[in-house]
Amino acid sequence: MKTLEDLKKVREKALEQMKIREGKFSARVVVAMGTCGIAAGARDVMTAILDELEKRGITDVSVTQTGCKGLCEQEPTVDVVKGDQSVTYGYVDAEKARQIVAQHLVNGNIVGEWVIASAK
Repeated sequence: MKTLEDLKKVREKALEQMKIREGKFSARVVVAMGTCGIAAGARDVMTAILDELEKRGITDVSVTQTGCKGLCEQEPTVDVVKGDQSVTYGYVDAEKARQIVAQHLVNGNIVGEWVIASAK
């Protein structure tokens, strides 16, 4: 650190990391990573989601994984939970994952044609 601006950047980053540890998230994304999901490309989906969130500077979204959800024929699946609404997307690839971040997480628009389940 050489300037006051450098110190401010370090402080902002530390505050964002504290927010993550405290569990203050605007949304939660869960990628199904059972063997069927992994075989269908879930690792690429997870990487794309994390990359897109980082590119956009979004730090208040929790991204986790789960095991098999029993929807093997529709893998990879991604759940997006915002508030009291949960949406499950099916047949997600890396490009769709990026669009889900842009449309659903950033703009609040559910991508209807990819939804396989929804609960409120």
